[in-house]
Amino acid sequence: MVGKQDLKLAVLIDAENVPHSNVKGIMSELAKYGTPTIKRIYGDWTKPASKGWKNVLLENAITPIQQYSYTRGKNSSDSAMIIDAMDILYSEKVEGFCIISSDSDFTRLVIRLREAGLKVYGFGERKTPHPFIVACDKFTYIEIINSSDKEPNEKEIKDKTSPARGTSGHKDSSKNGIINIEKEMIHLISTSITDVADEDGWAFLADVGNLIIKKQPDFDPRNYGFPKLTLLIKALDLFDIDQRDSGNSNIKHIYVRNKKYY
Repeated sequence: MVGKQDLKLAVLIDAENVPHSNVKGIMSELAKYGTPTIKRIYGDWTKPASKGWKNVLLENAITPIQQYSYTRGKNSSDSAMIIDAMDILYSEKVEGFCIISSDSDFTRLVIRLREAGLKVYGFGERKTPHPFIVACDKFTYIEIINSSDKEPNEKEIKDKTSPARGTSGHKDSSKNGIINIEKEMIHLISTSITDVADEDGWAFLADVGNLIIKKQPDFDPRNYGFPKLTLLIKALDLFDIDQRDSGNSNIKHIYVRNKKYY
């Protein structure tokens, strides 16, 4: 069986919908999901606006694909990306795709790739339309990638996990920079714990995280200022947490339970 980090990925980038300053961070993020074996970026490289891309493409070994703009105001890269994606799909050279764009025109392409049994990871700006987001197996906002490059220090984590509470039952973002998380998201976490819990209400946190992403592909603890789901769960103070030995002294398995569970 192919492991997650062993997946061969095709990375297709819509240059007209992604800032070049974000590409390096995106390529680093992709290492979590597999190994990019095909890396292509689509745009009209004759335009003055494409000037800043040269060094980025060289540093990341990305192949530029020229696509002229036949009509003013129309994204010319869409059709070229879709055609190439289907060619790659039928070549059976990869096990997954990374579609990097904020354009909803790729929604049907993502659905087709997943119908063929391939993993699809999406990357785009927060303005990305919801249909494209939910079509992906996992969708990551590129704004949080660069902001997460700096690991939080102990004081920052302590500030976010301090006991101040808001009236809604979770931490109040108006106090000491503590997170503000929607009630819908708290409900999603709680119900996901219940869905995979044993008879005593305990659920393996990794299973909870995987289920949450299946339900909401753009979920990421970094959206709320936390590098890991464990720290977000602790900050909410709505769940019991239990660390258990895994048989390896260096690794602990983390289990969570809704505090209202009886």
